[in-house]
This record gives sequence, C-alpha cells and structure tokens, in this order.
Amino acid sequence: MSKSPKIRKPAGTARRTATSRQSKSGSQRRSQPARQNARDSVRNGTKQALLIELLSGTKGASVPEMADKAGWQHHSVRGFLSGTVKKKLGLAVTSAQVEGRGRVCRIARRD
Repeated sequence: MSKSPKIRKPAGTARRTATSRQSKSGSQRRSQPARQNARDSVRNGTKQALLIELLSGTKGASVPEMADKAGWQHHSVRGFLSGTVKKKLGLAVTSAQVEGRGRVCRIARRD
C-alpha cells in the first residue's frame, strides 16, 4: 500500500484574519456593542445564572462553593469567571481573602 499524496493549497491562498473579513457591502465587521445590563442577558435557570446570582450576593462565593453548586471542576469555574463574567458580560469581579472560606469573589456594584 502506498501513501496518498498530501493535498496542498495553492501558494497564493492566505488565511482570512479578523481584519480581512468584510461583509457583502464591503465594510469591515464591527465588534458587538457593550451590553447595557449584562445580568439581564443571562437566561434564567442556567448554571451561569446560578453562579452570577451567587456572585452578586453580599457574601459572594468561593471557587469551591461555585464548583459544588454548578457541578463543575475548579478550573472550569475560574475560566467562567475570567472568560464569561469579565470578558463577555463585562462585569467587574473583585476577590478578597476571607477567614474560614478562602478567597471569595464578588461582582462589584456599579454606582
């Protein structure tokens, strides 16, 4: 049995990057506008809504507490905090060391 030859792209083809994408009208895509109220954009009854509710409370929540509630692993909770809560939803997350609970995270209030 012989190996089949590898299929190669022509030399002139380049990958499309975010800056090279254009809509049919020729204008470049614009990033999504920031959401007015990020907490309202989360569907009720989801794990994401549950964790945001925990973080919004006055007591906040530690990573192990959030992992237990959501049934996730600790690294998944930390990824949720940085990727979804901070970046996608644009909420400010603060954390402080609390005796007996460890590091507790809270969603900072906007005034």
